[in-house]
Amino acid sequence: MNLASIAVKNTRRNLFRTVLTVVGVAVAMLAFLLLRTVLSAWLVGVEYSAKDRVASRHKVTFVMWLPKRYVEDVRGLEGVKSVTWLNWFGAHVPGKESQFFANMATDPKSFLEVYDEISLPPEQRAHWLEDRRGAIVGSVIARQFGWKVGDKITLEGTIYPGLWEFNIDGVYTATRKSLDQSSFYFNWAYLNEAAAAPAKEQVGWIVTKVPDAAQAGAMVKRIDKLFDVRDTQTLSMSERALNTSFLGMISTLLKAMDIVSVVILLIMMLILGNTIAMGVRERTHEYGVLRAIGFKPAHLSVFVLGEASVTGFLGGLLGVGMALPLINQGVGRFMEENFSGLFPYFRVQQSDVVIALSLSVVLALLAAAIPAYQASKLHVTDALRRVG
Repeated sequence: MNLASIAVKNTRRNLFRTVLTVVGVAVAMLAFLLLRTVLSAWLVGVEYSAKDRVASRHKVTFVMWLPKRYVEDVRGLEGVKSVTWLNWFGAHVPGKESQFFANMATDPKSFLEVYDEISLPPEQRAHWLEDRRGAIVGSVIARQFGWKVGDKITLEGTIYPGLWEFNIDGVYTATRKSLDQSSFYFNWAYLNEAAAAPAKEQVGWIVTKVPDAAQAGAMVKRIDKLFDVRDTQTLSMSERALNTSFLGMISTLLKAMDIVSVVILLIMMLILGNTIAMGVRERTHEYGVLRAIGFKPAHLSVFVLGEASVTGFLGGLLGVGMALPLINQGVGRFMEENFSGLFPYFRVQQSDVVIALSLSVVLALLAAAIPAYQASKLHVTDALRRVG
């Protein structure tokens, strides 16, 4: 028998109250992990951005085009490994407007060179390179819409109005999280030949791959300097910066979610603090007896802090145990299948699990700090005189 084991046994003194407290902590940790998973899902494109890719867009705004000839100019720069280009298409499946997914026109050959994390069977790759109306789709939206290789589908354009017919030439997966598996890519030549006059020979943005990630910063400056004297200037940036700019419109929402997660943790700490304070108040007489028979003030603090840490850890463990199946197999699967364009990866991160378990213990100790201090400062006579 030691102080730690006594502290653990104290959690069973009022089992009903301990269970309610553990459940309260678990629910708080579940809510915390859900919010953290939403934030991680939003930011996955930023966190895992390729370090050896540079994106160049119109200097004024992302929605303005660049001349297609700029691609060849960039390709001729020193230190360029490969170059591709993309146009945001902004189409949807007729009758399913609410099911958003990213769809872009690109050059198949150079696109597969620049985005080498795309995994595509050789025969599907070869077919896409030859098919002017061909498209490849991520495995996630393939499941979402029930598409398979060989299907002929129709999308309704918004930026480029009309009904557009495509052949599904391949279903890709990604070997790294730098590219999601919920996008739709098709041949830019098909878009260009049917686009209205102002949009012909125009590209949305250019992506440049460099041999070494350390050269990305120099390439950004080199590209912008090349077009600095042209009528249309560029604004180049790392892929991480480009992905971050896409999140600019929801930055306020992300900050609000961060604040809410902090509020949840504070509420959890108050719940624990109240429970521990009640326990200390009920055991004042017992603590007086312990002091009278030789226990030191530090021992009483260990009892209080030990009980709090055990309660907090059990609550955190239960919360994580609830969160993993609920989020990964329930909410996460639903979000990936129905909102793949927004949440291509919706899974609890291992780092968040560690943070949640650590916080459940640390916050429990903080919540118990004042009750532990009060217990250590009890005078023996006052404590023995107190009944409850």
